[in-house]
Amino acid sequence: MGVDTALIVELRRRTGVGFADCQRALEKSQGDMDKAVVVLREMGALKAAKKLAERTANQGVVAAYIHAGGRVGAMVEVNCETDFVARNDEFKQFAYDLAMHVAAAAPAYLSPETVPAEAVAREREIYLTQVQQAGKPAELAEKIVSGKLQQFYRENCLLQQPYIKDDSRTIQQLLEAMVAKLGEKVVIGRFTRYQIG
Repeated sequence: MGVDTALIVELRRRTGVGFADCQRALEKSQGDMDKAVVVLREMGALKAAKKLAERTANQGVVAAYIHAGGRVGAMVEVNCETDFVARNDEFKQFAYDLAMHVAAAAPAYLSPETVPAEAVAREREIYLTQVQQAGKPAELAEKIVSGKLQQFYRENCLLQQPYIKDDSRTIQQLLEAMVAKLGEKVVIGRFTRYQIG
């Protein structure tokens, strides 16, 4: 099936993914733009996972963002494989946008895997108490608690948070798109947020 070039260009504009990948995604989705975005995300996730597993990222940048008024700021370390990519303006902008996101969204952890077990246990206990006090049936309690924990991760883990500039994408999806676009491993190392008061 031939895909209209205008559709390919529009998908490329929306996702930042290469022309050939956009064409393949549109062919797979039979010209449906939304389905093509899902196909690209799946392709990007597979490529990103492979790149993350096989390579080391020992180059990168530390980006800082200070919010107007100077009362909130953040620093983020973003690593990549080569100094060539570390000097790339798009990579630097990605790191700066992450620092801005950290300043705005105040994540406490990088991912669910980095949340200490005692913090998860504490949250689980709080949610279980809430469910019991609400009089919910015991057979639903675990599902409700599990859902509340997922929400906790979305609110407190950087990689699961909706991106402040485009809440239809998570930071994880943004990271995967950057890996796919740059063609090399990109890792968020450390981050910290400062606030007066």
